[in-house]
Amino acid sequence: MRQSKFSLADLITLITAFLFSVVCSFGTYFYTLGNTGQSIILAAIIFVLLVATALGAKLLKRTSRNFKTCFIFEIILLVLFTGLMILFSYSPFPHYFVVSEKRTEIQSKLSASITQAEKMFAEYERYAGNRESLYENKLNSVVAAKRINPGDYAKYGFENNNVSDEKQIENKMFTVHADLFPSNYIEMKSADSTWLLKEKHNLNNWWTWNLGVVDAVNNMETNSNKWLNELEALSKVCEQGEQAEDFRYNLSFDDIAKYFTTLGSPTLLSIGLAVVAWALMLLSWFITERHPRFPGLKVLFGSGKSSRNEL
Repeated sequence: MRQSKFSLADLITLITAFLFSVVCSFGTYFYTLGNTGQSIILAAIIFVLLVATALGAKLLKRTSRNFKTCFIFEIILLVLFTGLMILFSYSPFPHYFVVSEKRTEIQSKLSASITQAEKMFAEYERYAGNRESLYENKLNSVVAAKRINPGDYAKYGFENNNVSDEKQIENKMFTVHADLFPSNYIEMKSADSTWLLKEKHNLNNWWTWNLGVVDAVNNMETNSNKWLNELEALSKVCEQGEQAEDFRYNLSFDDIAKYFTTLGSPTLLSIGLAVVAWALMLLSWFITERHPRFPGLKVLFGSGKSSRNEL
């Protein structure tokens, strides 16, 4: 009976090889801390190699001629396929599971980093509010004592003109607020908060965690330090006569990258899945029947008379 050229088993081989290569791609993506190009190229190479060897062995098994030569190449492809599976099942396939097993710990550390970054803006606003309050109190005391200490009155930029002291204080408070909260502050805070919310969402969603966690690992410390530098720069601007300390905020980060760049041993789960993948990709070979004229192994390698059965 003539066998179908492309069967359901062949489709299973393709799907399994694709899923196996996708997991390898994620493993490489984690290990390289986000090298998408390398991950995709490696996955494509793995997919082609596994499909070519698995289906190649199946095609050689169903041959109708040159049985001895085809059988030798069939065995070579099977050995090569199994060797490739062992190689990829040691790395990069298991690395995805090695990292995933530490997901809770990684989430905890990244969440702590996100929380401290979120609190940084609240701390700055508290700092700025306290500074404005102190500055306003100082201005009021300087005005109250202007006759006793006219030097301080001049030091803080007050002038004896047609503008009242109250209006001058109002203008100075407007200036200090504008310096501490420039026009782009809300936009800057909103953009930074949006990024933090996105990363927080990525940590709590399985699919986006796979794609977004590396971005958080790569950029959390860099972005947080950048925001802190921007806030510190704003706090360095002092008004006339004002004496104020710069904004300070302690940032601390755990070395989360080590969870991604350190290769671990294959897990029981990864080994089990690799064995299942090996069997599914060879399913087409397992169920393929040899041609009725196949002389059998004893004849094939025994008396050497099989050549009479080959066309």
